[in-house]
Amino acid sequence: MRYVVGYTPSDRGADAVALASAMARAQGAHLDLVYVVDRRTPYVAMNPEGNRVSAAEQKVLTAEREGMALVPKDLEARFHVRQADSHAAGLIDAAVEYRAGLIVVGAASAGLFKRYTIGSAANALLHASPVPVALAPRGYRHTEPMTRMTLAVGERTGAEAAIDVAVEAAERHGVPLRLVSLVELDAEGDSGENINAAHIHANTVLAAAAHRLPAGHQVTVEVAHGRTIEEAIDDLEWDEGEIMIVGSSRLAEKNKLFVGRTANKVLLALPVPMVVVPRDYERFDTIPED
Repeated sequence: MRYVVGYTPSDRGADAVALASAMARAQGAHLDLVYVVDRRTPYVAMNPEGNRVSAAEQKVLTAEREGMALVPKDLEARFHVRQADSHAAGLIDAAVEYRAGLIVVGAASAGLFKRYTIGSAANALLHASPVPVALAPRGYRHTEPMTRMTLAVGERTGAEAAIDVAVEAAERHGVPLRLVSLVELDAEGDSGENINAAHIHANTVLAAAAHRLPAGHQVTVEVAHGRTIEEAIDDLEWDEGEIMIVGSSRLAEKNKLFVGRTANKVLLALPVPMVVVPRDYERFDTIPED
């Protein structure tokens, strides 16, 4: 398994490396730190004749040194420089070329600590990536292995790709899987009926997930509700080493991401990392060495 990490020499880049490290440790995944530069930027590491490097090249060398220093010693990682028209385009190209299972990025540098403010690069990824995207909240520094996976199952059928990813990830990481259905009481419809429907659907997914996981693997279900999605999120307890998995909007193109209204609300209130799975996503079966 390979993870593409969108690295920049900033707090946002450090957040991304920390999250990627935490997710990689349980299964020994390889990290590809990808530093995207403008197409006009030179990035030759050193002149063969030993001449001084340019200021632009020195900036890349510094980014490589600082980025690789953030990777825990027990993980394999490589640093790559890619020229592209945009940060998102460079990361998507890298993920496709490396047949990566995940793109990991940090939230924008502004915003509340351990909360999300989505910048332009992350927003572009959330509307175009063909592979799952993991978002680290501001100030994320947890590098120990993940402790629990939480899957947002919603109140309606669908999101099979997200369910598949959550079940497979929980098994690979060897962590409990929690299924959560969020009910917004202020939304249209009868609140009691909405809560009941959420319970029924969540337990249906629970039964299917338990059947696919090894005997004894912990799978639980919770229905959280509040006047708003934000209140429902606050109603839940969260582990420091937890991540939440959500599916792409039904408006998304096949094998592409598109974050809908509810997922955006969840993102703004969530205190842990979120992984968004493209519609109809199928994980690569083979991973090339380079």
